[in-house]
Parts: sequence; structure tokens; C-alpha cells
Amino acid sequence: MKKVSILGATGSIGTSTIDVLNRYPEKFAVRAVTAYSNVQKLADAAKKTNAEVAVIGDAKLFGELQEALNARQLKTIAKAGEKAIVEEAADPDAEIVVGAIVGAAGIASTFASAKAGKRLLLANKESVVCGGRLLMDTIKAHGAQLLPVDSEHNAVFQCLESASEKMRQSHRIILTASGGPFRKRMDLSTVTVEEATHHPNWSMGKKITVDSATLMNKGLEVIEARWLFDTPEDRIDVVVHPQSIIHSMVQYEDGVVLAQLGAPDMRNTIAYCLGYPERLNAGVKPLDFSSIHGLTFEKPDTKRFPQLAYAYEALRRGGCSCIMLNAVNEIAVENFLKGKIRFIDIPKICEVMMLSASEHAPKSLEDVLEADKEARILTQEYISGYTGE
Repeated sequence: MKKVSILGATGSIGTSTIDVLNRYPEKFAVRAVTAYSNVQKLADAAKKTNAEVAVIGDAKLFGELQEALNARQLKTIAKAGEKAIVEEAADPDAEIVVGAIVGAAGIASTFASAKAGKRLLLANKESVVCGGRLLMDTIKAHGAQLLPVDSEHNAVFQCLESASEKMRQSHRIILTASGGPFRKRMDLSTVTVEEATHHPNWSMGKKITVDSATLMNKGLEVIEARWLFDTPEDRIDVVVHPQSIIHSMVQYEDGVVLAQLGAPDMRNTIAYCLGYPERLNAGVKPLDFSSIHGLTFEKPDTKRFPQLAYAYEALRRGGCSCIMLNAVNEIAVENFLKGKIRFIDIPKICEVMMLSASEHAPKSLEDVLEADKEARILTQEYISGYTGE
């Protein structure tokens, strides 16, 4: 019986994790569930998992959380505050931590899990994008294990699993992208929030869905792959694959390509990480190859979707460029969702701000968080005076 803590239990990854865990009550128990502000969903998650602890990030909601847990007649202990979430990430009672907090808010808890030597099932892109080598060194130094939950990186992990060290020195990573909802739409100037938050294949939160629409999500995944698999950016490719059946591929020196295929359902990758090296059935319907009418591939259009190109540029520039790009994108997407800027303004703002990033790489978690904070302040100031030109 392994104890699991789910950081970000009310989001799409968190709810999918709960679904998988409930299929294996003899294998897993839940130590903690966390959320930032959705008290009722957090209390529901605590009830579904019989969690020992529930933590709400917004400290002002502590009393409301206690009431919600009591109303459900739960013995779950209520805690509150972002510090409490970080503490649960490192709590010795949990062997496995699912890092499913969206955005830079998940960075501190990711580092806490790494320092505590946990098996970290990571769905928080920003931790790797911003933490980079610093995070990977922390994981190695403390004997932690990072298993990527994102379908693309999980696929690469599986394709590389049996590769020798020599084979890994010359491999190429090929990340697949669905292309998002605007793959064939030439004019993006009138894109609405409703259109940008509707993905053709995947069920995800609003922010990640917008990132998929701009291809920023794939750009962040390129940065992640660079650090997760110690692979230079010039050996990481992206190909548009609208069917989302092949989740990613690895090409070896002899030209042979290994691909991982599966239904577009995050429960598959979550189950793989929870059970690793054993494979667990996540309850996802297997692929029916007779019903697949074709697998197609296209080159990504970085003129219409320049965010992908900016990610490569951020890696080449180094310093705090990746931290800046990630923070600027978060703020820009937030403003788009509020109707304050247009969809096409997101990459424009990202380009301008990324070029202003510090050339000095962060040397500590505190440096990462400070660079992120500064980038957000500068971006919001820039957007306040932004005219769209």
C-alpha cells in the first residue's frame, strides 16, 4: 500500500488521478489533496479518496473548508495556506506526489517533493521550464524520481526506457502536437475566448487549452524535453499530428523510430506513472486500429503560431529567458481570458518581454521565484500601456 498526495486535486489531472486511484484501493491510499480556492470540489475530492488531509491554498477559506468537510462527515484534517501545500509535498507519510498544480504556483511544491526524495508524478510544466537544470540536479542529489505525466513526455520516457547510454547520445525526440482548434484557420485576429478554450481532442483547463491553441503548450514541452531527457534543443522536433493517437516518438541513429500510441486520455499516463514499472489498467478503451482511418503529419506553422519558435529561442538565449517566457505567457493568457487583449496579442507581448530577460541563470529556487515574480510585474505594467500595435 503506497500513500499518494495529489497537489491540484480539483483540476483535470487531479480528477483523472482520483479516478485511477479508486480502481486500485488495495494498492494506494491518499495522504493529501490540495486546491487553491475551490472548497467544495476539494471537499468532494477528500470524500472520494478518504484523504487524511485537505489543504486549501487561500488561507482565508480555512473555515469554509472545515465546514465543507464536516458537512460530508469526514475525519479529514483541514489545513490552509500555500506554505501548507509545500509542506504536504514533502510530508514523509506520502511516497508518491502528483504535481498537478497549474502554472508557476506549483514550482515551490515541486522542489519540496524533489528535496524530500519523492516519486514525483509531474504534470506541472512550469517547474521544469523555470527550474531547468536546477530542478534536475535537485532530483538527482536527493534521490527523487521524476516521472512525466504529460502524454508527450511520458511517451518519450517509454520510448527511451530500454535505450542504452550510447543510444541516448544520438537520439532525436519528436513531439507530436494536435495543432489545436485553429490549425487550418488563417485569420486569427477575431478568435474569441470561447473558441480558444475548446480543444478538438483533449479535455483540459482553460489556460492549457489556450496554450494549445497558440502552440505555446508545445513550446513549453520542447523546453521540458530539453531538461527531462538531457537533449539539446537542436535534437528536439515538433510535428503536427491532428489525430492525437501517436503521443510522441524517438528516432535513433540508424533512422528507426519508436512511437508510443494510445487513446487521448490522461488516465493512461497517470496509471503508467503510478504503477511504474508495472502497468496498470486505467479503464481507458484500447485503440481499435480498424476504426483509425489514417494518421497524418504536418510541419508546424511558426509564422501563424510563433510561440513555438520563441521557446526554441528562449533555450538558445539561456539565462532567465525561459522563466520570462513562461511568466509573460501566463499573464498574457490571463488577460486574454478576461477580454483585455486579443488572441493575436499573446505572442506579440511574449516576444517583446522575452527579449528583456536577464542573461544570468538562477542559482537557487529563490532566484527562480524572484525572476518569475519580476517578470509578472513587468508584464502587467507593459500590458497596462499596450495598444495592440
